[in-house]
Amino acid sequence: MTRLRVRHVPAAHTYVEHLRPVPGSGSSAEVVVLDDPPVPGAPPGQWWPHPALEEGWVREHAREQDVLHLHFGAEGRSLPELHDWLDALADVGLPLVHTVHDVDHPHLRDQAHHRGQLALLVERADALLTLSDGAARRVEEEHGRRPMVLPHPHVAPLELLDAPRPPHPELRIGLHLKSLRTNLEPMRVLPALLDALPQLPARTGRPAVLEVRAHADVLDPDFPRYDEPLATLLRGLLDDPPAGVEALVGPRLDDDQLWAYLQGLDVSVLPYAWATHSGWVEACRDLGTWVLAPRVGHLAEQGEGVLQVWGAPDRAPSPEHLLDLLGRTAAGPPARPGRAARSAQRAELARRHAQVYTGVLAGRRIDGRNPA
Repeated sequence: MTRLRVRHVPAAHTYVEHLRPVPGSGSSAEVVVLDDPPVPGAPPGQWWPHPALEEGWVREHAREQDVLHLHFGAEGRSLPELHDWLDALADVGLPLVHTVHDVDHPHLRDQAHHRGQLALLVERADALLTLSDGAARRVEEEHGRRPMVLPHPHVAPLELLDAPRPPHPELRIGLHLKSLRTNLEPMRVLPALLDALPQLPARTGRPAVLEVRAHADVLDPDFPRYDEPLATLLRGLLDDPPAGVEALVGPRLDDDQLWAYLQGLDVSVLPYAWATHSGWVEACRDLGTWVLAPRVGHLAEQGEGVLQVWGAPDRAPSPEHLLDLLGRTAAGPPARPGRAARSAQRAELARRHAQVYTGVLAGRRIDGRNPA
């Protein structure tokens, strides 16, 4: 059997890697995922800015793949550039599959450019996919075409999905600011968490620890996303932490450190101001860690069974409401899918994606109204 060659943009991404069957599972791999082409002037392993998003690259390398599947990275292209790129795909007969991961882009405060790009991609993609029914409804409401829904695969490594969680007597709550991605508004929840923390042991019967982490640039006044009130609060937590508070500033966690960090938490707090879907939520589901977040995007649908929602993202929750939500998490970790279920999901996602690719190669237009 001739296997389909698919150019994912990008290929070097956990989400894309987990759309394939688990190696050695016996599932048929009908698709060859091509490596990302080297980026001129970039270090090895960096996929952005992706060469396959350039009109000239498409015309020069058209016969090196059967299908192009866009996930991320187009935000750096102007609307005329994106239009020319789509024209090039049509000219060379290369079908486009687009997965709408973000209806609202997490790195952009002004969504106008992203909305324009999304409108164009929704119209022109040969197959249109997304990760949740809620996102599919919104894309249809705003752009007139309903994507086909294929859920998010696991994020954490399979070998950790059934692994025991490290025991600890305290209720550990983590808030990781990282480098203050544009859609983070930690000052809407951090003061309330600090107010609620002293009352948690009486509510839950367990000691409580709030661990606040950040990358060093959060404290740099020259950092583009520097937030003076947050930096002042964080410096105070570092210099004189209240009882039960642990503040840490350091470099980015590598993958193994990130999994260990999430496994060591009972609750991970996501201070999102807006979002659509979340790989972080999916990793917490894999590892048996509760998530506390505002009502944004489609996280409640994606994180069913693991997500505690505090309310609207533009208003601070009350300490009393946080006490109620955190009290629900104190009895133990949420149920997690486990390795067998996630492996089976990968095999099914691989099969469904292969059907999509076969369909667009046959000239079909695939979406939620015309599924593969």
